[in-house]
Formats: sequence, structure tokens, C-alpha cells
Amino acid sequence: MTPSTTEHPPAPAGRVLIPTPDDHRIARHAAAAIVLTVAEAAIPLPLPGVKPGLGNIITLVVLARWGWRDAAWVALLRVLVGSLLLGQFLAPGFFLSLSGALLSLAALGLASRLPKRWFGPVSHSILAAFAHIGGQLIVARLWLVPHDGVFFLVPVFALASTVFGLVNGLVAAKLLDEEGAVRP
Repeated sequence: MTPSTTEHPPAPAGRVLIPTPDDHRIARHAAAAIVLTVAEAAIPLPLPGVKPGLGNIITLVVLARWGWRDAAWVALLRVLVGSLLLGQFLAPGFFLSLSGALLSLAALGLASRLPKRWFGPVSHSILAAFAHIGGQLIVARLWLVPHDGVFFLVPVFALASTVFGLVNGLVAAKLLDEEGAVRP
């Protein structure tokens, strides 16, 4: 007996994962954040470690629209894939970025529970920016620069966190306002 052309090949052994619409949405947002991260790597910066964090704009929008879980997926995928694309996976920059992302996600998790009347994308962005740089400074102090002199950079990083956190938060708020105008 010969197999007919309408028969399907046998399913692979093991479990087959079928992506959900949520998976597709997270992947789209992570891709946007990754593109911004890679583009940001091409921007010349005055000081090492001082970056605008453009990919965090997408994380803030996702946090506001779909919650912390989706924002965490987007942020962590951005760090992982961005480091792979930029050739920094498992290099010190990867661990600095990952520690910053983890602390900023923790801060966003706490901040998202604050009253929405007074706290939104701008305040969330500034809190996350400070948490991000805090995570990076902790890893730098414990691993890369085992000397307290690393903390002399705190004022510079605090200023950068304030400025970039404010700008990214304002952009995220604008995107959310425009999204709200389009959706009923």
C-alpha cells in the first residue's frame, strides 16, 4: 500500500508549541525594542555606560497596555537578543545590562501598583532608569571595579537617569495618548 499525497507526515516526538496571539504581540514589541537597542548602539556617546535606553520606551508602553508580565518578557528578550546581535552576549556589558533590566523590572513592578492618578509612564520611566543604573553600579562594584571609587560616577549617572528617564517617559506617554485616540 503506498501512502497517498494527502496524508500528513507524522508529528515530531515531544511537545509542539503553538504560539498564541499574546506571544505574537510580545514578539512584535520585543522586536521593536531590539531595533531601538541596536540603533542606539550606533549613537556616539560622551561617556561609557551613559545611554538613552530607547528600547525602554517600548517596555513602558507594554507595561501600561498589557501589564508587568508582558513588559518583563519584552525587556528580557531585548537584553538577550540585543546582546547577541551586538556581539556582547556573556561579556561584561551583557551582565551590566541584564542586572539593570532586572532591577528596573522590579522597580516597575512596584511602581505599577502606585495610584495611576499620580504615577504614570514618566514617573515609571524615571524610577526604572534609576533602578537600572543602580543595578549596573552594583554589578560593576562587585565584579568589574572592586573599589568604592566607582561610586564617584553616581552624580553623572543620576543626571543621565533623570534626563533620559524623563525623555523616554514623555515619549511613551505620547505614544500611549496617540494609541488611546485611535482606539475607542
